[in-house]
Amino acid sequence: MTLPKSITTFLEEADKRLAHRPKLQQLFRNTFPNTLETTTKLLDDGTTFVFTGDIPAMWLRDSTEQVRHYIPFAKNDEQLQRIIGGLIARQIFYINIDPYTNAFNETANDRHYRDSDDCHLNPWMWERKYELDSLCFPVQLMYSYWKEAGQTDIFTNECYQALTSIVEVMNTEQRHHERSNYHFIRQTKQETETLPNEGRGMPANYTGMTWSGFRPSDDANVFAYNIPSNMFAVVVLGHIIEIATEIYKDGRLAERADKLRREIDFGIRHYGIVNHPTHGPIYAYETDGFGNYCLMDDAGTPGLISIPYIGYVGTDDPIYQNTRRFALSFDNPFYFEGKHAKGIGSPHTPGGYVWHMALSMQALTSDNEEEIKELIQVLIDTDADTGFMHEGFHPDNPADFSREWFAWSNSLFATLIVKEMDKNMI
Repeated sequence: MTLPKSITTFLEEADKRLAHRPKLQQLFRNTFPNTLETTTKLLDDGTTFVFTGDIPAMWLRDSTEQVRHYIPFAKNDEQLQRIIGGLIARQIFYINIDPYTNAFNETANDRHYRDSDDCHLNPWMWERKYELDSLCFPVQLMYSYWKEAGQTDIFTNECYQALTSIVEVMNTEQRHHERSNYHFIRQTKQETETLPNEGRGMPANYTGMTWSGFRPSDDANVFAYNIPSNMFAVVVLGHIIEIATEIYKDGRLAERADKLRREIDFGIRHYGIVNHPTHGPIYAYETDGFGNYCLMDDAGTPGLISIPYIGYVGTDDPIYQNTRRFALSFDNPFYFEGKHAKGIGSPHTPGGYVWHMALSMQALTSDNEEEIKELIQVLIDTDADTGFMHEGFHPDNPADFSREWFAWSNSLFATLIVKEMDKNMI
């Protein structure tokens, strides 16, 4: 794809600003346009298919994060508007096919990650893992595109249908075991890839929060209510209220979204905070509402470290600060250290791996410039001389990594560098 003019102009400017740091300059030139150059397809129907990289499917979550850093350039760039507006239309199309699906095919080609999955697959679905965040990211994208680029042509009848469906699913999943038909069973020895209890997940108490089967890492929840994803739901339900009110003039949809938002936030405040013996009050990663908690953080977004990034609270929130200290300590079972890096990993990758995305997110949510500078240098030093970011890597040997082509990780790194250039800190 020929890069939009606004992107080439910015890359030329960035080349000059980063000339004093040649490796960072090259990393940025590789990572910033990576999604546009390698994972974006303009389709004949006017929509845009953005696949994740080394997997030929489009994730609702990943595709949003792959293009978010382009939104500030879209206001006066019609080519970029075609790309991002087309992606939003494609996401809406997919949600209206099935709001419980996390990843879709480009066409109804009946390709699936696992043909044996018991979860009511249809030919459009690459994988049907219900992940609450997958309904949040497309709303965030359309809202940001509206607010930053001033575009309203995305708000079609199909968009209204998708927004209504999102509210309905979140409402249904507040009482998953009583109201929902969703289940997922994968014939695998790996527990993180399937749901227990005949695919329904473990029992949960009503809290006001809304259920999710899987985490942003695509691993199964341990407990029913993923706290960071519910926080994200609170934020995007606020966006839906505004869109329903200002664009669609639908007070009924706005009222339903507001009621749901308040109930989920109540659940977070009353069921999602745990008194840790070392760190004090912290946000749990998951809970079942019966008093059981999963105390950890995962490299995927949304996670606990990314709470300010998704907009639930700011970095100065005292419970967030306690939670951040927990997540960046060995009290978090997925925090790892080695000779070349230290940071958050995931059960989704081999034990001991640190994720580049987690390091980028740690810097994006930091208010300490020394910490940010150190993290950027670690990111530069651990690319294994490939010129790109990866998924997980061994902190003692960055050449031992997963996913050579992972566009989301490249985009998040580029987002960090743009932010630091805007602050004149690089």
